[in-house]
Amino acid sequence: MELYQIRAFVAVAELGHLTRAAERLHVSQPALSGQIKALESQLELKLFERAPGGMVLTAAGRQLFPRAVEVLAAADDFRHAATRLSGQVSGTLRVGTVSDPKSVRLGRVLAAALRVHPRLELAVSHQVSGEALESVRQGRLDASYYFGDRPSEDIAALELAEIAYRIAVPAAWSHHLTGTEWSAIASVPWVLTPRISTYHALVTTLFAQQGLPLPARFVEADDETVITNLVASGVGASLLREESALELERAGAAKIWGGARVVSTLWFIALAARRDDPLIKVTFDLVRDSWQSEAANDRLAIA
Repeated sequence: MELYQIRAFVAVAELGHLTRAAERLHVSQPALSGQIKALESQLELKLFERAPGGMVLTAAGRQLFPRAVEVLAAADDFRHAATRLSGQVSGTLRVGTVSDPKSVRLGRVLAAALRVHPRLELAVSHQVSGEALESVRQGRLDASYYFGDRPSEDIAALELAEIAYRIAVPAAWSHHLTGTEWSAIASVPWVLTPRISTYHALVTTLFAQQGLPLPARFVEADDETVITNLVASGVGASLLREESALELERAGAAKIWGGARVVSTLWFIALAARRDDPLIKVTFDLVRDSWQSEAANDRLAIA
């Protein structure tokens, strides 16, 4: 059997779905299905059963899954050891991104990574902040951007910036919401993110401070660009990054409501246990350098 077959087995087992596993591995679904069938044939075991919700491990599959994870970890460790000996950084780095990619300077960091470390392969996954943190903890991501309070000690965290948020409402509603009564803003439809998101926690805290529950009417979305578009389209109010809210207001598509201003922190995170992993070290260095050079450019522009 081949490592790529074991990698296919682990991906399908973790995600429970052929399509999502194929996207993670950057192969077609038929190719992934073929890899699983070939592995089952070689092992003379059925590893998965098809279920209404996707792919479910058989009893044999459940017993083999932790061993497969160990095999992949050992292979990665072997590759990293060889990398250290050769002085080159190589391998696949799975990076999570949150918010708007431009706001976290994702493109700048990845371009530098490919330029400085040409043997490095990158896989980027967009997630909401809380999901990104859990993905790092569970090994689905090697590193990620993250909004929120400083993570616990099991996470290595590089502080990047403080991000401010404002409440934005569709422009057509502005004449209804001229005051600062929280009961009024709570009574209109909202666009909220999933509960695992930092955005959701920020909104919950805002309303709790006013002695109010979350708005009863809401649409759920997990992408900042989608949320911004929904506010501009008149679907609902939402908490937006101050930069995005001001941009919508200047365009006449939305209005900033009240004086509420919430600040959260942007971090770059990885497992603390992997702090000395060459992939993690070079990535943290690239992110730090990118943000420091951008800050220096901003200071020059102001001067």
